[in-house]
Amino acid sequence: MSTPDALAPVSKLQRLVQIPTVSDRDPASVDTEQFDRLLAELADLFPLVHSRLELTRVGTHGLLLHWRGASQERPVVLMAHLDVVPVDEDSTWTHPAFDGVISDGFLWGRGTLDDKGCVVGICEAVERLLATDFTPAQDVWLSFGATEEVSGPDAAEAVAVLRERGVRPWFVLDEGGAVAHDAFPGVAKPVAVIGVAEKGTTFLQLRADGSGGHSSTPARNGPTARIARAITRLERHQFSPRLPAPTVELFTRLAPHARGPLRPLLARAAQLQPVLARALVAAGHEPAALARTTIAVTTLSGSPALNVIASTAKAGVNLRIMPGESVAEATEHVRRAVHDDHVHVDMLEAGEPSPVSPYLDDPAFALLEQVVAEVFPDAVTSPYVQNGATDSRTFTEICERVYRFAPFRMTKAQRDSIHAHDERIGVADLDAGVEWYARLLRALT
Repeated sequence: MSTPDALAPVSKLQRLVQIPTVSDRDPASVDTEQFDRLLAELADLFPLVHSRLELTRVGTHGLLLHWRGASQERPVVLMAHLDVVPVDEDSTWTHPAFDGVISDGFLWGRGTLDDKGCVVGICEAVERLLATDFTPAQDVWLSFGATEEVSGPDAAEAVAVLRERGVRPWFVLDEGGAVAHDAFPGVAKPVAVIGVAEKGTTFLQLRADGSGGHSSTPARNGPTARIARAITRLERHQFSPRLPAPTVELFTRLAPHARGPLRPLLARAAQLQPVLARALVAAGHEPAALARTTIAVTTLSGSPALNVIASTAKAGVNLRIMPGESVAEATEHVRRAVHDDHVHVDMLEAGEPSPVSPYLDDPAFALLEQVVAEVFPDAVTSPYVQNGATDSRTFTEICERVYRFAPFRMTKAQRDSIHAHDERIGVADLDAGVEWYARLLRALT
């Protein structure tokens, strides 16, 4: 059997993918033995990381590791998470989600992109540097939560530890953007998008109540009909499109690389914001998410039997709220769109958009840009507003520079596979990600 340091990064990631560390909002439903296995595997795969860095446990299985640098000024936090989302049993995977199959130049499996790839990328880079007795110019903290997918407490506990120790990071880097291929119509170059903010994540529940009864004597406008109508109304009444400042900057940077009539349009993004916002909405679901708060109906429940009329019907609604808007405004929009006093709109979990981190003439963002240019010279680097939620939003309490970037090339099909089926990472792309993290650590000054 190969020793851990002789294993290629893809083999290390393969071993982590084969451990199904699925998180759950109900702690009693979590298979803690799988998380125990994962932590033991990490210690085996990255022995120098675990022997030379100071380890603090956060939550039940989260890790916070401190790598002492030459200076305690301007500490840096690198983040990733150890948990994954469940696999839909009805989805069809090319290779089983937790088998970790390497085929066609890819490692297939749940967590390869979200987010065990970043865990391995960071740990492998640190392990290699430790093997050369490298000392970073400033303190480096590694924060690996185990409850990210359920908005759990690990990140908040890590922040509490850092605050208690008087640590105020110069910048924080978590998962998020990527070196995205096929990201924008009319732009052939890949775009390395670095999240400088993330949308707020809010969960609502629509609920309609009725008397129920036998399905042979249905009444009009029962709970399921009201919920169905409410969902249809939400589909028709989307949020108005607009472009936040990071998106305008993204288009400005893309303009020189755009084809045909798109080039002058993007170059004038600041003056043509309403036009571009509407164009994004028309361009498809991925571009549309850049231009507005989104509404997604996710869960549905009604009658427990085919011949029983539901006495209560429910629908779960996930809002991703743009910076500059608020939970209160978004919730009120939903109530107005539903327009039915018999449908209750209940708040399950509220999350405001994050602050926008600096990106113009900022030394930390410039450092990230520099390393992207070294490893991915064909890519256009730009700030953007991240659609998905990350643990890093918690770190905005102690740091004004919170960035979101996974240094891996991803096609549109790969991006669509996150939280879906056929999640996979390119073997060569994982190697490039390791190199990116190593160069970033060496470039700290």
